[in-house]
Amino acid sequence: MVEATATQTSSVVERFGLKALLEACLVLEEGVASLKDIETGMMTGAGILPGPFARADEQGLDETLAALERAELEWGENFSPPEILRRLVAQGRLGKKTGQGFFPYPQPDPGFEQKETVLLETRAPVAIIWLNRPPANPMSPQLIQEFMELWKHCNSSDEIRSVVIASSNIFTFSAGADIKEFTKMDASGGAGLLDSGHAMLREMESSRTTTIAAVNSIAFGGGCELSMACDFRLAAESATFGQPEINLGIIPGFGGTQRLPRLVGEGKALEMNLIGDAISADEAQRVGLVNAVVPDHELFDTALGWAKKLAQQAPIAIEQIKRVSHKGDLDEGIAAEKQGFATVFGSEDAREGISAFIQKRTAKFKGK
Repeated sequence: MVEATATQTSSVVERFGLKALLEACLVLEEGVASLKDIETGMMTGAGILPGPFARADEQGLDETLAALERAELEWGENFSPPEILRRLVAQGRLGKKTGQGFFPYPQPDPGFEQKETVLLETRAPVAIIWLNRPPANPMSPQLIQEFMELWKHCNSSDEIRSVVIASSNIFTFSAGADIKEFTKMDASGGAGLLDSGHAMLREMESSRTTTIAAVNSIAFGGGCELSMACDFRLAAESATFGQPEINLGIIPGFGGTQRLPRLVGEGKALEMNLIGDAISADEAQRVGLVNAVVPDHELFDTALGWAKKLAQQAPIAIEQIKRVSHKGDLDEGIAAEKQGFATVFGSEDAREGISAFIQKRTAKFKGK
């Protein structure tokens, strides 16, 4: 009798879990809410911990699909597997074990000396730098220093052409500076970190290594500033951006007063910096802060797709385009463009690209 009761209880628990995931998938498919919002709602409202999507990723989406197919045979068509689950399994996105299911999961390079707050994953010619200091990924002195070390490694590698910056935490890209940690630094140490951090961001903007910020959630303060220094910003539907430093009586310290006006215009930048309110992903795209907004569960794949495309472009041409763009004075900009064109046109990459175009083949750029 005890064994029978335990079996019945297990069956009820499985049935409830599968039904919760099924309904969550249907809400997602119908566009009622974003992936993160559904997951959060199920966790806080229904008390399902972890949420149904993370739970399925942990189990393996292929195993979850098989369980739903068995449930449909046993309990009827109300347990028919949702289309999104079938599609993810067909794409090989099986959850944690493959690095991506409903959510992405870091798969750090084995043998590489990984850092505490950031992780490196290489899928040559693309690298992913994962912000990995849950729950908020604050821009602490340690994270900034370790990020700079990984960036230096990626930028100096002949195999890496593009870098995606992503978060291992589904609820936060980066909530901004770790104020408490910064207050522990003396003036000399703080100034040195600020200088080296700014130098790295400027290097990102002029490097032949392209950068993409895959902003999955909150990007405030330093997190928003890090994304603005990237060549492209892709945002999940549930992402939010903001420069809330004014609410602390301070100002942005990593380029928020300079890069933001160049992206969204002086008026909107002043509004964001002086009022401090966050804006949605859709508004961020409308004002020019982000390049594209995609469904939460498609963000990482989209960022990888962009990175792979960019990695195929000629490195010298990328470098020159980035360096000569956005000059404040038009004459200065035209002069820089002319010099850049001359540099690129005389390169081996240019000869290869032109030959490949004429011969109707794919060019093989070497960065020379």
